[in-house]
Order: sequence, then C-alpha cells, then structure tokens
Amino acid sequence: MPAKFTQRTVLALLAALACAGVSAMGALADTGGVAVPSSPAANTGPSKARVHRTGIATWFGPGFYGQKTACGQVMTPEIVGVANRTLPCGTLVKVSYRGHLLTLPVIDRGPYGTGADWDLTTGAAQTLGIEDTVRIGTRIIGTAPNTPTLGLPPGSPTSAATGGAIAG
Repeated sequence: MPAKFTQRTVLALLAALACAGVSAMGALADTGGVAVPSSPAANTGPSKARVHRTGIATWFGPGFYGQKTACGQVMTPEIVGVANRTLPCGTLVKVSYRGHLLTLPVIDRGPYGTGADWDLTTGAAQTLGIEDTVRIGTRIIGTAPNTPTLGLPPGSPTSAATGGAIAG
C-alpha cells in the first residue's frame, strides 16, 4: 500500500508541475513582458499587505507621452503599467475588471487629486476595456526588476530599436 501511495503522490506532483508549466507559457504575454515570479518567497510582505480587494482606477497617457515616469520609464503608447502612490516600482499587480485579468507592473506615482487609488496607462486601460473612472479588483502578486523597459511588450519597436534601453 505505501508503494501505491508514493506512486500516486509522485504522479499527482508531476501533473501539477506540468499544469504549472503550461500556464506559465503565456505569462509574458499576459504581463506585458514582465516575468511573474513563481515562488511565494518572491512575494514580499505579509499576505494581508498583498491583497487589495477593490479600488478606483483612472487612466492616463497621451498628455504624458515622452515624459519619464517616477520609476524611470519613458511613457509611450506601448507601455502597459499602473501608477500607485505608495507601492514600490516594479510591484506586480493583478488587475481584474469585468472578466478581464491583467498583471501590471507599478511604473509611476499617482494618481493625484482624483480620489482614485490606481492610474492605468492607456495600454492597460484599453486591454482591460476601461474608458472611464471605474472600480477594479487588485491583488499584489510579486515584484519585477525596475528597468527602463519595464511595462514594454517584448519585441516592441521602442525596446527592439534600442536593445532594451530607452534613448534620452
């Protein structure tokens, strides 16, 4: 009996690992090119600090194109990210809105003076189907290194033309 239990346990673990590998294949596309850490140890802080049930979100974009974010990225229409007043640059936030899910890196500070908790880039708002100020679900799921290309999709013209570095 212990041999069957061990065999079943190993098969269950292998099946779980296989499923995790399949779901990770689309992770870069779902996160705007940001790799989401797979180990819980990569997530920082107590679990209570990682969960934000809902919040008010606005979006920003065209008036900020060409300007640097507080985290060092140059705003372009291609950037998919979110601004928050208190979370560190590179914090990964899973955002949900009307059945859409998107994992976004914190790339800027804000919003200010709007009463909102989150400020989505134009690319993030479009992907989620947001056109106005709305209530979103959020959960902090980890961190990513803060680089000048954080939030750019893989192979984007801005990223590819400069070898991953932003000119300026």
